[in-house]
Amino acid sequence: MSATWPRGVMPASLTPYGPQGEVDAVGLARLGAGFEAAGCVGIVLGGTNGEGPSLSAVEKRDLVRGFAPARGQLKMVAGLATSSLTEAIWLAQQAAKSGADAVLVMAPGGYANLDAAGIRDWFFRLADASSLPLILYHHPLMSRVTWRGEHVAELAAHPQCMGLKDSSGDPANLAEFRAAWPEAPLWVGDERLLLPALQAGWHGTISGCANVMAAPLCQVVQAWEAGETERAERLFARILPLIEALRRVPQPAHHKMSAHRQGRIERPDVRPPLTVPAEAAFSAWYESLPGGEFLG
Repeated sequence: MSATWPRGVMPASLTPYGPQGEVDAVGLARLGAGFEAAGCVGIVLGGTNGEGPSLSAVEKRDLVRGFAPARGQLKMVAGLATSSLTEAIWLAQQAAKSGADAVLVMAPGGYANLDAAGIRDWFFRLADASSLPLILYHHPLMSRVTWRGEHVAELAAHPQCMGLKDSSGDPANLAEFRAAWPEAPLWVGDERLLLPALQAGWHGTISGCANVMAAPLCQVVQAWEAGETERAERLFARILPLIEALRRVPQPAHHKMSAHRQGRIERPDVRPPLTVPAEAAFSAWYESLPGGEFLG
């Protein structure tokens, strides 16, 4: 399955809303077109950066269904963003009907002291019921589940488990997870680790920052894949301060405010319990960003 997945950047897309709080399908299509024009190879819909936990199951289904005609050449990944196994199976089946290429699946959260066997059983039950491949989503801060290489290797044994996104921010995982799953597509979620991830043989990044700086992230991966390693290193060093600044503030609210400032979404609204920053505070932050020429 890994041979069918191009290396590069897949934005963890924002979910734009209309004036009544409904999903703005036209706005999402416009975002997707911008991602493709910037050089992205795929898009993740309804993940954590897309406020998936605040979307109903029907909204997550319709998010993928509505975007499908506008996907262009992008790989389309449906974020499941649920701890309900029944709901996850239903969403995976609906995503398959809409033409998605894979689903992104985090370990079930909200429980204390989950054991590895229970987590493995949850994933394998979902994988058994899904015709789509699973991209495993390691996000210990959100799920309260931390994986090591042996856990990744156990999950990789299921033929429907195709790859992994690691948002732990732990550099040690780059070598450890690659050794545990040598041939799989692996994506880093913490963009500060993009260059080290490429050096470790990872596919690229599933990136929240790509909502506001997709082109330079794509250029880093493209240069690396073309064998222009010094160029990739120079560009990464130039954009790293901007990445760090974006990651220091609450997301996706600042991503949405930034995308709105750039004219790429109509409204910066988020759903409760998220809040948007005050306009004055946001403007001061945005205008002081290092590497502002890379935004857009």
